[in-house]
Amino acid sequence: MKRTFKTVAAALGATALMLSVLTGCGGKKAGPVADSGNDNVKAEDSSESDIKPDAISTVGPASGTKLELWTFADLHCQHYAAMLEKWNAEHPDKQIQMTFTTYPYADMHNKLIMATQTGQGAPDLCDVEISQFPNFTLGEVPFVEMDKYIAQYKDNVVQSRLDIYGANGKYYGIPFHVGATVMYYDDELLSKYGIDYRTIETWDDFEKAGLKLKEATGGTVHMTGVDTGGTDWLWLSMAEHNQDWTDASGHADIRISGVSDMIKMQQRWVEEGIAYPTPGGQIDTEAGYATVGDEKVAAFPKALWYMSRFLNYIPDQKGKWAIAACPVYKKGQPRSVGIGGTGTVVSKQSKHQELAAEFLVYAKLSLEGEKLIWEVLGFDPVNTDMWNDKSLTHNPSNKYVAYFRTNPFDVLNEIKDEIKGIKATHISSAINEQVNLNVLNNCLEQNADVDSELQAAQDEIDLEQ
Repeated sequence: MKRTFKTVAAALGATALMLSVLTGCGGKKAGPVADSGNDNVKAEDSSESDIKPDAISTVGPASGTKLELWTFADLHCQHYAAMLEKWNAEHPDKQIQMTFTTYPYADMHNKLIMATQTGQGAPDLCDVEISQFPNFTLGEVPFVEMDKYIAQYKDNVVQSRLDIYGANGKYYGIPFHVGATVMYYDDELLSKYGIDYRTIETWDDFEKAGLKLKEATGGTVHMTGVDTGGTDWLWLSMAEHNQDWTDASGHADIRISGVSDMIKMQQRWVEEGIAYPTPGGQIDTEAGYATVGDEKVAAFPKALWYMSRFLNYIPDQKGKWAIAACPVYKKGQPRSVGIGGTGTVVSKQSKHQELAAEFLVYAKLSLEGEKLIWEVLGFDPVNTDMWNDKSLTHNPSNKYVAYFRTNPFDVLNEIKDEIKGIKATHISSAINEQVNLNVLNNCLEQNADVDSELQAAQDEIDLEQ
């Protein structure tokens, strides 16, 4: 199916990240928190004349090679600026002066699409959020191939994350994080009622623990909340089944067992009273944070980047929660999936492609870059070399290490070879719209028949294929 710019722009509006305000290197309040993976909140599209940056800053000596970078998250800007200073200190013969511009999420992606279509106006480097990446791989990819630049790191990088930003057997984007899905357990709460999360290995175990919690609390605390406005649970289930709802050609089929099994299981949990639809549609919302903070749920799966939500929005829960591998249907299945992400690209329009690519890989894959990605952004780095540096991963003064009862890198190393990936394709927007607006709401709020709802949604998706 041929897609026009109008179609792509509409997709951008349908898949914008949840907004959260940050203060950053531009000295102004900027756009959304990065890499949340939440593609369920709509943002308004903007015409080219309406696209205005939230923050602009320039870092580096005036004598350096001039590069420009666009992002939609000011926190990313802070990371790049810090790494640029390190780069310039280490490369006196390759000095860079970089101008960072932070745009609202949808605006930035729209502006980049316009620049690539017209063949002019693109920055040297640009962040591209995971759900938007397929919009730039229709036909000739407008980004520089990164294969030779990442070669020195490739053996130590989580492969599924590189694959997300690939096309035609080549890599075009460098990720910020793995986004490994883990289970967050309120260990203090569960222990109070004689439930040891460490004994939970399967979803059957999880359900039994939920029934025990319901009996002990009289139903005032639910084992978990089920999402009616997000697909994270479904991604995890597909990974456990070694499935994806799009094939190698990008054709979608959401009627697979990895999707239906999870929704049917969650329907049963709701009927049993051990789960309920999460306020706000999913846990990464203000209502979701309140649900966690008020101890209305005892466990939920989410990517490791959700650690920052605990620190920023639920600080009084420090010392109560543990991180663990997710339950599975049957022992031996993969226990994680990467969710969310941003791949940074180098435009073919850049006059300094080599230097831009070298800096990008240094900023995001070198151990120096990965250290800052962990310590400042709180992301799980894609370069697994860092996962075994206990001076970083087990530093008791690190705010993330100090917050949780278990160490996130202990869990990462446990599931290192089990972190699967779900592709973002051109049909992803249509899938998300049907699943989030219809299937999950109808099945989990109204107890509608799962197979019928999936078929109805598939019929609508097929119209877009």
